[in-house]
Amino acid sequence: MEAARTDREAAFKLYVVPELDVMYRVAMSLTRNKSDAEDLVQDALIRAYKAIDRFDGRHPRAWLLTIVRNAQINRTRRRRPGLLDDPDTDLERLATTDTGGAFDPEATVVDPVFDASVTSALDALATKFRRPVELVDIGGLSYQEAADQLGVPVGTVMSRLHRARKKIREHLDDAGFGRREIN
Repeated sequence: MEAARTDREAAFKLYVVPELDVMYRVAMSLTRNKSDAEDLVQDALIRAYKAIDRFDGRHPRAWLLTIVRNAQINRTRRRRPGLLDDPDTDLERLATTDTGGAFDPEATVVDPVFDASVTSALDALATKFRRPVELVDIGGLSYQEAADQLGVPVGTVMSRLHRARKKIREHLDDAGFGRREIN
């Protein structure tokens, strides 16, 4: 029993600990909130520790980022909208959490709508297009690292990223987040 625990801890240190920074960056991009990102990474670390025995040792970053993304999906599903005790003060408190104390009502309304549109655009992509976006744009991997993890040539990663970004732009344009002309 002790040997299994030692093996698990060694595997965790070998595969998971070096990827903590990337996990946090991805969590920040998914939550856009420092506290939520830290909670998300903690959830993902617990899941990774429990599942490390089943991990085959290939592509630890991709494995961990998948855990982070799935943990975020589960957290979002669990959240239920609650009633605010005092809508004026509670809304202001929520809005000032990460804005340095400045209440920004537009960000309170627009950011969740934009985030939902981006998430919807990502979810609408076929896996072969979504994975490069997750690895390169969200995870911060180089084209070569993403190609290695996906088992495809670098040119394929670049092509899929181009097509995925174009589809995401089109989705956001359709949702009303297109580029605006400045007068």
